[in-house]
Amino acid sequence: MNSALKLIGLTGTNGAGKGESARFFVDSGFAFFSLSDIIRRELEVRGLEENRDNLIRTGNELRETSGADVLARRVMALISDHSVIDSIRNPEEIAALREFPGFLLLALDAPVALRYERTRKRGRNESSRTLEEFQAKEAEERSDRKTGQQLHACIRLADHVIQNDGTLDELRAQLEKFL
Repeated sequence: MNSALKLIGLTGTNGAGKGESARFFVDSGFAFFSLSDIIRRELEVRGLEENRDNLIRTGNELRETSGADVLARRVMALISDHSVIDSIRNPEEIAALREFPGFLLLALDAPVALRYERTRKRGRNESSRTLEEFQAKEAEERSDRKTGQQLHACIRLADHVIQNDGTLDELRAQLEKFL
């Protein structure tokens, strides 16, 4: 592992392989943190069901009330060297994390039909029963609102992009090369 590499941020579309990538980095010695876990804790406090709709809505509300970088600021209080941070969805979160020495942003993407099938297999409450619903939900994540999810803007800000349209072994080989 590159000893200068201290903090990896993960961004990308739903079902593109961020979770698998995070697992790879954890297996490589990185500590794991997720901005979505901060939102999940907020859902628990509010007594709301954990589903994709509530995660999106609550994350956007937190950004509205506490600043677009609130999730990054909260996770920065927890991280240490050699950490991977999953679920980065707003450029202000990236800006805050770039203040950390050694930060690199890795984006993952894959064709929409493949990502839809992956999300169906993982068994979470995704709020999308059809490919069309999945695409509509994804449109919500391409907001231009300062405090909304801006996944495509985040992907454009990435230091490296992996097109994850192959097997898990192929993804791991790309991640090895990234490290």
